[in-house]
This record gives sequence, C-alpha cells and structure tokens, in this order.
Amino acid sequence: MSIKINLDVEMARQKKGLTELANEVDITLANLSILKNNKAKAVRFSTLDAICRALHCQPGDILEYVEDSEAEL
Repeated sequence: MSIKINLDVEMARQKKGLTELANEVDITLANLSILKNNKAKAVRFSTLDAICRALHCQPGDILEYVEDSEAEL
C-alpha cells in the first residue's frame, strides 16, 4: 500500500499510550492497534479528526504517501 501510517511516531512525540489515545478517540484498543501497526485498509475521517484533535497534530503528521517500492521495505 502506498499510504504509511505514522501514528506510533506521533504518539511517541506526544508521550501517549495506546490505551489513553483509544479512550480519548473513543475507538477500540484493537482497532487503534490495527491502525497503529499499518494493518488498516481504511480510516474514517471522523476517526482521523478525533486522533488529530487528541494528538494536537495535522493529518499529514500521521499519514504519509510513499512509493510502492519504499512501502514494501
């Protein structure tokens, strides 16, 4: 996939754990973990909005486009 999710990087910058962010965003721990580990096939804008609000960041801080050859590494 050409979209890389850098949620773990932004969470580390903000010093927020998975459980804390899941509670703030009102998403299950399992679904947030799937997103964090780059296993998600889609993300709702409402979820992205809530994550950005909780982490005080922009969508571009979390989502990154990479060429397919780079994404496979």
